[in-house]
Amino acid sequence: MKYPEFYNQVKAIKLYDPLSEFLGSFEDGIIEFNYLNIVQAAGHSCPTVAGAYLITYKALEALYPNEIAERGNIRVEFRENIEEGVAGVIANVISNITGATRITGFKGIAGKFVRHSLMDFGANINSSARFTRKDTNKSVEVYYNPSSVGGSPMMQPLMQKIMSGMASKEEKVEFGNMWQARVKAIIIDNCDNEAVIKVVEL
Repeated sequence: MKYPEFYNQVKAIKLYDPLSEFLGSFEDGIIEFNYLNIVQAAGHSCPTVAGAYLITYKALEALYPNEIAERGNIRVEFRENIEEGVAGVIANVISNITGATRITGFKGIAGKFVRHSLMDFGANINSSARFTRKDTNKSVEVYYNPSSVGGSPMMQPLMQKIMSGMASKEEKVEFGNMWQARVKAIIIDNCDNEAVIKVVEL
């Protein structure tokens, strides 16, 4: 399986999952997600998938500054309704990492390890997403705006050519390279740029 090298350069997200520890899935319940895992689950890499990963990384970093984040202990809220825009795509990525789901998640064992009803849409917030620790009620809001990170001016005409079935194999490869170059610019080159990603502690 071949993929862009920069996927390996994206910072990994490490969490403690008490359910995994209880069931013996991972030693000490420690799980590590990397960007490649998320791209495989999503089936593609784009500014939305990269943004969802970056949003989660930044939120957990702020919520758990001196300790490992706990999977299943995090509530997530979105401004958009689930049917709007790319809310569903972002939610899927965040759900994969945090374990939080709307209604489809794990129902728990004897009242423990519950993962459902930890994700809400149409929340009264201005940010892209709000993350809240269940144990402390500490919350952070994350703002994500990739519009300031542009791609090659050749991307749009190449995309149109591909969609019309007129592009050569070389042009298709060139478009993919340009697309992933923009993703890299967002998730690596601008991962600490507050014009792109900003965390506000509440």
